[in-house]
This record gives sequence, structure tokens and C-alpha cells, in this order.
Amino acid sequence: QVQLEESGGGSVQTGESLRLSCVVSGYIDKEPCMAWFRQAPGKEREGIAALDSRQASSYADTVKGRFTITQDKGQNVLYLQMNSLKSEDTGMYYCAVQTMSTAYPCLVDRGYNYWGQGTQVTVSP
Repeated sequence: QVQLEESGGGSVQTGESLRLSCVVSGYIDKEPCMAWFRQAPGKEREGIAALDSRQASSYADTVKGRFTITQDKGQNVLYLQMNSLKSEDTGMYYCAVQTMSTAYPCLVDRGYNYWGQGTQVTVSP
């Protein structure tokens, strides 16, 4: 059974950094997409960073240039390095894995069949 577990969230001040980790356990044959999503209070969940099967990354405009998604395939860990954090980055962060290809870009949450429980990030002014 595939399980995803996030860690690394916390409370920081504006301008600081955090690195989120997502440990993927269980066997996954294919990973067309792996991604980080976040949900801010009162808002819909949004895709913020994703890797496709060729390890090409994509980012939401709101985090481009500040966040970096990477994967350690040997350890089955997905990372999200978050720099220059802003108060609007506050939210619950989820990692997700899609094991079947869809017509949607990796930043769209349609088709993701495995999700973690989330880790909270709070950025104070």
C-alpha cells in the first residue's frame, strides 16, 4: 500500500525559509506526476510545484523563483524548498503522487490518487 507522509512545516516569519519533505512508501510503478499542493484558509487547494516523469518542474506563478521542488529517487523522498516566505504562503501543504497519466498538467489536482495528510505552514509578518 502506498503512503505519503509530509514533514517540515512550522511557524516562521516573513522572509525566512522552510524545507518540506514527503516520504513515499510502498511500490509505485510509474509516477507521471508528483506535486505539492497547498490550501490556504478559506481558499481552494492549488498546485504550487510539480515534477513530471522526465523530472521537468513546473510552478505556480505565486511561488516561481522562491520555491524549488526536487526528488531523491533513491530515498523515495519529495522535497519542497521554500525561500523568501510571505504571509500569503500560509496554509496546509500536501504532497501527492499520480500513478496514471491524465490529460491534465501536473499542477492540476485531477488524477492524483495518493495524498499525504498535510503539514501546516504559518508565515507571520
